[in-house]
Amino acid sequence: MAEAPEGTALLDDLARFDTPTICNVIELFDVRSPAGGFMDRNVRCEYPELPPMVGYAATATYRSAYAPAEGEACGLADLLASFESLPGPAVVTIQDLDEPPAAACFGDVACNSYLAFGARGVVTSGAGRDLEQVQALRFPAFTSGTICSHGFSYLVDTGIPVQVGGITVRPGDLIHGDRNGVVIIPPAIAAQVAALADDLIAAEQDVLTYVQSARPPTVAGYRDAVARMQRKLAALKERISADPD
Repeated sequence: MAEAPEGTALLDDLARFDTPTICNVIELFDVRSPAGGFMDRNVRCEYPELPPMVGYAATATYRSAYAPAEGEACGLADLLASFESLPGPAVVTIQDLDEPPAAACFGDVACNSYLAFGARGVVTSGAGRDLEQVQALRFPAFTSGTICSHGFSYLVDTGIPVQVGGITVRPGDLIHGDRNGVVIIPPAIAAQVAALADDLIAAEQDVLTYVQSARPPTVAGYRDAVARMQRKLAALKERISADPD
């Protein structure tokens, strides 16, 4: 299959759909386990009213429980500089190395900085703060919780694989997240995921239309609606397998 195009057009197309729909389309491709590639409930959406966030992972590790040893820390500017190596807008993705998190790894200043450099959101296994100020930015944030202070607050490394929400996130991974959670989209199928999402929604509509309109519904009628949906999903999988790329 062809590599996903770079830049923002693909991201904007993917952002038309919620994250569960993106997950469902990815499953059609059989490129990974249905139980893999998405973050667990330890990473939650702070601003569920915001639309889906889509961008490329700019990764870092973080500590706040104690002062860094000489040469251990790097700066926020190093993380911002890593945005230049991405194929499009960043999603800042931070692994908190303290367990449990000792202090917040982002706040008002950090998120204003990320936004100024074109980032589309932040995802972390750690905590955040300044939630009202960040909400006013309409800057998506996904965290394990909230802590009022920043502690010693320093980045350890940037541009490395990180563990967030139970999965490995690598620099440049394509991330999609909304109030339902966060998923990594395999880059080779990203454009096709965007192209097929409307058809998957239409297939699911067979069941939704039946249960919302049949009065009274019957088990036989429900089975027929499910069968129609499954035939449409099978046809989508056939389109994928017939793709010469």
